[in-house]
Amino acid sequence: MSEQLAVNGGPKTRTDPFPSVGNSTGRMFGEEEKRLLGEVIDSGCLNRVGGTKTPAFEEGFAKAYGVVHAVASSSGTAALHVAVGGLNLEPGDEVVTTTITDMGTIIAVLWCQAVPIFADVDPLTGCISAETIETVLSEKTKAVIPVHLFGQPCDMDPIMDLAKRRDLRVIEDCAQAHFAQYKGRMVGTMGDIGAFSFQQSKQLTTGDGGMCITDDDDLQDRMRLFSDKGWPRVNDGRRGHLFLGINYRMTELQAAVGLAQLAKLDTIISRRRATAGKLAKAMESIKGLNPPKQLADIDHSWWIFCFTIDEEILDVSLDDFAKAISAEGMPFSKGYIPNPVFEYPVVADQLTFGTSGWPYTTDAARQNISHDRKDYPGTIWALGHWFITNWNEGYTDADVDDIVEGLTKVAASFAR
Repeated sequence: MSEQLAVNGGPKTRTDPFPSVGNSTGRMFGEEEKRLLGEVIDSGCLNRVGGTKTPAFEEGFAKAYGVVHAVASSSGTAALHVAVGGLNLEPGDEVVTTTITDMGTIIAVLWCQAVPIFADVDPLTGCISAETIETVLSEKTKAVIPVHLFGQPCDMDPIMDLAKRRDLRVIEDCAQAHFAQYKGRMVGTMGDIGAFSFQQSKQLTTGDGGMCITDDDDLQDRMRLFSDKGWPRVNDGRRGHLFLGINYRMTELQAAVGLAQLAKLDTIISRRRATAGKLAKAMESIKGLNPPKQLADIDHSWWIFCFTIDEEILDVSLDDFAKAISAEGMPFSKGYIPNPVFEYPVVADQLTFGTSGWPYTTDAARQNISHDRKDYPGTIWALGHWFITNWNEGYTDADVDDIVEGLTKVAASFAR
């Protein structure tokens, strides 16, 4: 391909913006959301206490996942906090999770006075595995939080087998993986608890919001109390708070949007799978590009589309490749988060509660816990080599065709 790259002054492949999760071009909002929001306003009750939309959303979400219970909350971070709070861990207990995740996963652990311990990831999927989890277990480990990153399920059967052998609780962080499936099972239904986010960019969004699902009656009871200040709300004239909880109640406005979005979720995921699948397939034929790695027997739900390049085939630095595809109008950027989460000051410098370093410094905690980059080769490679973009239901076949054209143009120009 002889056409000059846009980065060198040639014509851009694409000049129009691609659909975005940040506005209506990439989101399925419409009359149903407006109608249900109007019903909430007309009712005069915006709070879940006394409202009808939030319990209806919980019931519908539980039914969609084939579970007994769903507990709504105010954000995805809140949902994870509710999930960890439901386990009622002791200060200093350890929870194993991934090095590559939103900080909400770690916040949930630290606010429950537990210590996060980090397992390495598969460099191509970004997911932790039973093998990497097992290498960091200790006598203090009480739970594991596998994160289904970018909409790709973790390999859950070995993780659940390990958890059973070691008597560990499992919270599935499904914030990015609505309706993703592993061997025919919905993510969030294999562990003890599944936690979901409804933040603006997620497959199902209420702007912000969260949900926990479980089949365990006791976990449901504790999570529901935890998210409502430990208040059982029994009508006996007393206001008894049974344990330390917090107010993470979802509003009726959030739930109204959630109900409308839940009815569309099959369509949302189908659209994402169709266009992302088309791009992944086309990428197999572009010399020098590696399409997303997908585990066998999974159904990806495409929160982010992630690919890598073959540096043996393309004679270009990663940064220069990123500049070239950006100049062509492609929606991808290099990298996801800047560092492994264990390098954030809150973890590395134990900047938690005042200057105490709690829970790392409690007598019950394992002492001198440290994390070294050399122990996380998958993580370091992934964060330096991924090219990503948020995917959404607004993408069309024509959008995918433009992406294929742009990526093909850039890859061909750098082929050895």
